[in-house]
Amino acid sequence: MWLADGANANTEDPEHRGIAGAKDRTSLRESRSGRQRVTSITAGKAIANVELDANGVRLVASITVEAVRELGLAEGSNVTAVIKASDVLVATSD
Repeated sequence: MWLADGANANTEDPEHRGIAGAKDRTSLRESRSGRQRVTSITAGKAIANVELDANGVRLVASITVEAVRELGLAEGSNVTAVIKASDVLVATSD
């Protein structure tokens, strides 16, 4: 996984610990892209859609309801979004 600042998340670098592949659970430092604000949480039985405002860009993360509870997320919470996807595919029916 890669962070917004181009660093590899699976590193021993203490600045990027607290995420996938890290050895301890210290908090992720703020990335160059800044912090995002939770604007809404829509929870189902197992999965919750967490909507974020990233400097005017709407991001939606689908995470477990358990993760929402463990992270203490609520509307207005400030978080750091780490984008894991390496590709975005867009298709039309034409």
